[in-house]
Amino acid sequence: MNEEQERLKVTGWKKWGPYVSDRQWGTVREDYSANGDAWASTTHDMARSKAYRWGEEGIAGISDKQQYLCFAIALWNKKDPILKERYFGLSNSEGNHGEDVKELYYYLDNTPTHSYMKMLYKYPQQEFPYIALLQENKRRGRADGEFELIDTGIFKNDEYFDVFVEYAKQDQDDICIKITIHNRSNTEASLNVLPTLWFRNTWTLGYDHDVPSLSAISANRLKINHHELGELYLAAEGNPDLLFCGNETNTKRFNNFDDGKRFYKDGINDHIIHGAETVNPDKIGTKAAANYDISIAAKGSYTIKLRLSDKQENGFANFDDVFANRKAEADEFYEKLQSDNNADKAMIQRQAFAGMLWNKQFYYYDIHQWLKGDPAQPVPPAQRLNGRNSKWPQFNNRGDIISMPDKWEFPWFASWDLAFHCIPLASVDMAFAKRQLTLLVKDWYMHPNGQLPAYEWDFSDANPPVHAMATWKIYLLDKANNNGTGDTYFLERIFHKLMMNFTWWVNRKDEAGNNIFEGGFLGLDNIGVFDRNTRFGDGTHLEQVDGTSWMAMYSLNLLRIATELAATNKAYEDIASKFFEHFIYIAGAMSTLGTDNTGLWDEADGFFYDQLRLPNGYAEKMRVRSMVGLIPLFAAEVLDDNAIVNNPIFRKRMDWFTANRPDLASLVSRWDEVRAGGTHLISLLRGYRMKSLLRYMLDEKEFLSEYGVRSLSKYHLEHPYSINLYGNNFSIKYIPAESDSGLFGGNSNWRGPVWMPMNYLIIESLNTYHQYYGDDFKVECPTGSGNMMNLKEVANEIYSRVSRIFLKDGQGRRAVFGNNEKLQTDPEFNSHILYYEYFDGDNGSGKGASHQTGWTGLIANCLYH
Repeated sequence: MNEEQERLKVTGWKKWGPYVSDRQWGTVREDYSANGDAWASTTHDMARSKAYRWGEEGIAGISDKQQYLCFAIALWNKKDPILKERYFGLSNSEGNHGEDVKELYYYLDNTPTHSYMKMLYKYPQQEFPYIALLQENKRRGRADGEFELIDTGIFKNDEYFDVFVEYAKQDQDDICIKITIHNRSNTEASLNVLPTLWFRNTWTLGYDHDVPSLSAISANRLKINHHELGELYLAAEGNPDLLFCGNETNTKRFNNFDDGKRFYKDGINDHIIHGAETVNPDKIGTKAAANYDISIAAKGSYTIKLRLSDKQENGFANFDDVFANRKAEADEFYEKLQSDNNADKAMIQRQAFAGMLWNKQFYYYDIHQWLKGDPAQPVPPAQRLNGRNSKWPQFNNRGDIISMPDKWEFPWFASWDLAFHCIPLASVDMAFAKRQLTLLVKDWYMHPNGQLPAYEWDFSDANPPVHAMATWKIYLLDKANNNGTGDTYFLERIFHKLMMNFTWWVNRKDEAGNNIFEGGFLGLDNIGVFDRNTRFGDGTHLEQVDGTSWMAMYSLNLLRIATELAATNKAYEDIASKFFEHFIYIAGAMSTLGTDNTGLWDEADGFFYDQLRLPNGYAEKMRVRSMVGLIPLFAAEVLDDNAIVNNPIFRKRMDWFTANRPDLASLVSRWDEVRAGGTHLISLLRGYRMKSLLRYMLDEKEFLSEYGVRSLSKYHLEHPYSINLYGNNFSIKYIPAESDSGLFGGNSNWRGPVWMPMNYLIIESLNTYHQYYGDDFKVECPTGSGNMMNLKEVANEIYSRVSRIFLKDGQGRRAVFGNNEKLQTDPEFNSHILYYEYFDGDNGSGKGASHQTGWTGLIANCLYH
């Protein structure tokens, strides 16, 4: 056990962490509008003057677990119209491809206990181009790329500061903070650096009237008083100017109302930028900053040291030693996760884990209180009672630390994203991964009807049911790490809640009761021809391959968990049989359905398609070759003899289907054919259908790109699919990067790009099939090449291709950076990686949210598969 692993066993080391959001403005939680327009309710411009209700934001921010006290940095380059206290970006209606952060920042290092953390923010020395970014993106259409900060030319002559922010904990309540600013330009440059402390405003709501305080006790030391945190101290090296105001909404600015308060949230901003008398001369408040007004020589650097501690006497005597020790311990921790000496691989994996750990966030959302309003605040508009998330009054997460997809673009959890996050997180912090999976099935998250909340913008939407898959994978990893002893308590408590969720799917998403599911959105945004949540007035409805396949996979996941639990508790034998039966009937429905005897499988094409079920009972195939048709690959489980032989109820039910429903039994894998090692395969796909799907998937003219498996076949570049419905024409074509469709707010891009989580599931499925079929079962890869591979080799080929997105090629270039020469060749840029939401299906360049290490963090597993 190394030092970081030992710390993970000690309660309290995670009390402080990177739990401050990158963006609180524009979130649903802070929206108290009548029309539910969260982006307009609280804007970037409003954010500096408005005290938030539910959380806080900042640059490189940290807080305690309840986010009573926050610390982050603010900057001013002497030219900007406002302090740089938060990241700037475009709202959903402002970007030509939806919302998008317009900053350059990188998460470089982090340990699971946050004993050592490091990130980098690139701050321009010229005036930040707020207006240019807004206007140019508004001018551009959907056929144009996004206009990013680097595209403005503001970094062209290296006129920028690299601001590195590092944290090292001496103890649980003793945090050393180092801010190192590098002037990358060829001339001297000045700026203000303002390390800032503030309290989340809990005292103006009408519940808690204890107002905490920050006060100066010397020229460079602050005292922190909070009724929950007790006394803490911030020491600031040197002689900064200590500035104080209140974390209070500036009512004069918003409502032209003088509430009698003098020092508002924007007081430090107005004092620095305009010289206004908006900071408290008595040096006390609920927000405070240490103002370092510095000049840095050309190519020089300047370091600021601070210490947040529970002991007043703690200063800077052992400051450098703390950093050296924690950095060395972080190196030791990550070296154990890397199986070779490839430095590029190691760096990419470490930054991927860093991004995942930095993307933890304090998340507080009490729907009942949000709908009702607070005693000391205005009553929310009546429309809210029937609006977004109003059917979830039980939801009250009480302020949890949650792994977020991207703390700027998605500063809220999404149920299927979170399941994927937990898989790589389990490699560095098993206990945290388990808690995250357990969280969403808690009574105050899960709806009483059994639904899991989808995502903040609409809890009632449906994300793919992948929770059981992630639970099982993490259980197996934990079991392997513990010499074959599994945490059955963890497995069992989640399993019971997942059975409720499975029942919700059966009752709510199988409209005709025929084992074909209509999940709707399912997280794949615009992968369909039209919005798949559409309800047609005449009863026409969409029968979804992905919805049905996800449920087949869900059935097998729960079957596998039940067989594991049945080994020590025979009561689970019945339940294993139940989910086997569900799976069989789903398999049957996918193959033969309706009065026209058509299922979702198309024999002529050898592919699965969604279909429109018409009022007369007949179906019209939606012949779109998309990721939807590959998802049946995911419904596969390998059982060993013990799981079947030692489960007589399960065994008996399998035998019954073989004898009495050979029509159904013949549709799925031959579970009675025992392979070497006593393995049985239960899968939606027999060999013929699997090979047919793989022919498409491994064809470089269709799904297979140099960088993984595309979400839509490239066939549709020259052969778009279109359909006329009720006088409206809908179409879909292959688009490798940003979509030309406005469905789901604009940043919906499932019409060609490579998505990491789907590639991960493809790879895992191929390895499952190989476990049963062995080395002798081979397919052509790529299709048409004449090169035959077994399924494990195919999985490794896809691993290799998705890894090419990030790894340097023979010319030292990274596909993720695209054609941007600054990113490709500048040593101050080309080793800092952004983990994008998805990737161009032709060239592998990063697209969408730029810090979605959440599920793109799966690359950490792929690099060392």
